[in-house]
Amino acid sequence: MASKIVRQESSIPTAVRAAVYARVSTLNGSQDPSMQTRELEEYCQQKGWQIHDIYVDNGVSGKKDSRPQLNRMMQDAHERRFDVVVVWRFDRFARSVSHLLRALETFGALGIQFVSLSEQVDTSTPTGRMVFAVLGAVAELERNLIVERVRAGLRHARTKGKQLGRPRKYVDAAEIRLLRAAGESWRTIARKTGVSVGTVFAAAQERQVCAHPAAAD
Repeated sequence: MASKIVRQESSIPTAVRAAVYARVSTLNGSQDPSMQTRELEEYCQQKGWQIHDIYVDNGVSGKKDSRPQLNRMMQDAHERRFDVVVVWRFDRFARSVSHLLRALETFGALGIQFVSLSEQVDTSTPTGRMVFAVLGAVAELERNLIVERVRAGLRHARTKGKQLGRPRKYVDAAEIRLLRAAGESWRTIARKTGVSVGTVFAAAQERQVCAHPAAAD
C-alpha cells in the first residue's frame, strides 16, 4: 500500500509585525517624537504585535511627500517586511487626503493594514474600511472642485478678453530666409532668433508655401 504523506500545518500563530511611524516638524525641542512613539509602542504591546521597526522623521515638514524615514518605510512595505502600519495621527503621516488615500491604496494592494491611533481608524475593521471609502469620496470631490475652479477661472478670463496660454512670439520669416541663404544651420538660426528649431523650420516652410503661388504668376 502506498504510503500517504500528510502535511501538518503549524499550530503556532505568526506574530503580526508592526511598523511604527512618527514625525515632528521642528528640532528645537518644542516637539518630541517620543510622545508619539511611546503611545504607539504601548498600543502594539496591548495588541500583541511585534514591532518590526520605528521610523521617525525629525524636523521634516508634513507638506513634503518625500521624507527619509517615510521613504524607507514605504520601501520596506514593498518588501513585505511588516503587516500593519501604526501612526499617531493622520497629519503626522500624510500631507493631504489624496496623499493619505494613495498610501492606503498601496498598503491595501500589499496586504498591509493601517492604524491611526488618535482617529481610532483601523483598516482591518468594517469601520476602518468605511472611513477609507469616505476618504476616497472626499479625495474625488477635492479633485472635481479643483477642476471646476480652473474651468471657472478660464471662462472668467475669456470674458475679460484675456489671451490664455503662452504669449506668441513674433517670428521674422524674412530674417530666417536671409540667414538660411547665408548658409546658417537651423539650430544657429533658432539661437539667433530666440525661438525653437521647429518654429524656425515651420516659419521657413510657411514662407515657401506662400511664395509658390506668386512664382506661378
